[in-house]
Amino acid sequence: MHDIAKRILQGEVRGAARAITCIENDYPERTQILREIFPYTGRAKRIGITGTPGAGKSSLVDALIGFLREQDLKVGVAAVDPTSPFTGGALLGDRVRMQNHALDSGVFIRSMGTRGSLGGLSRKTKDAVRVMDAFGCDVVLIETVGVGQSELDVMNIADTTIVVLTPGGGDTVQAFKAGIMEIADLFVINKADLPGADKLQTEVEQMLDLAKHDAAWRPPIVRTVSTRRLGLEQLWEQVERHHAYLQASGEWGLRRSRRLQEEVLEIVSQRMQQVVRERLAAGSYADQLAAVAAGEADPYSAAEEIVRRLFAGDREPGK
Repeated sequence: MHDIAKRILQGEVRGAARAITCIENDYPERTQILREIFPYTGRAKRIGITGTPGAGKSSLVDALIGFLREQDLKVGVAAVDPTSPFTGGALLGDRVRMQNHALDSGVFIRSMGTRGSLGGLSRKTKDAVRVMDAFGCDVVLIETVGVGQSELDVMNIADTTIVVLTPGGGDTVQAFKAGIMEIADLFVINKADLPGADKLQTEVEQMLDLAKHDAAWRPPIVRTVSTRRLGLEQLWEQVERHHAYLQASGEWGLRRSRRLQEEVLEIVSQRMQQVVRERLAAGSYADQLAAVAAGEADPYSAAEEIVRRLFAGDREPGK
């Protein structure tokens, strides 16, 4: 077994941090590490936290960490920040907000960039969550950059997805049109001490009446004031209730098996893209690219020829 994998399973913080660095930077050993820790994953509860910008997601996560630590639960946090398309860097502002837990050995926080992922979660974030799981975290919180039309794939990694809303946060109907009604297992109205909380809850209930009237699980609505640590116990009770529902209905196992199958296809797709890019950089398929550039061929035919050659062992036509 790789030394880093051993260190992760022994609960060593430096080992887990090093593994995620390997994952983020595509070091050669990353695949071996992930392969070896996989049998030790699947125990942690994965809680996705997303919502409109400014809703107080990071403050809620910070307060929730404190609450879970009081229950003697080991907590991992993957705080996903937008990556700059120009510098490739991320602001990593969420780690700044969570300094209260920096010295707590029972909390592992990792800020990560989206790395251009349209879904708001990169492939690397999913692998990092797996490392935290093997590391021994009882709960892994995944905070996304904020909901939009394309930032919905937190549902593909989290067991329970919490959507955070806030009074005065804009047109609720427009927010639901962005797709969060479909991904939410639980709604949180944060900053519930502000005017408009009652109106927001009524609007959410009306939307649920339309979209979830015949659903087996109707997402509950919880009010919180994260800065004053209000509503956290009720929030966690609903998370536990959803967990129990998933287990009793069999949905837990179905979700995880479906996601693992989809993950295989995702890895295959990424690997194929990598192989094609490597061969393009080495000068392969130059004839197809030159023909397209000269207007002698269309991109679709060129792509089909590249795929054909790739599956044929990259033999040149006629050979």
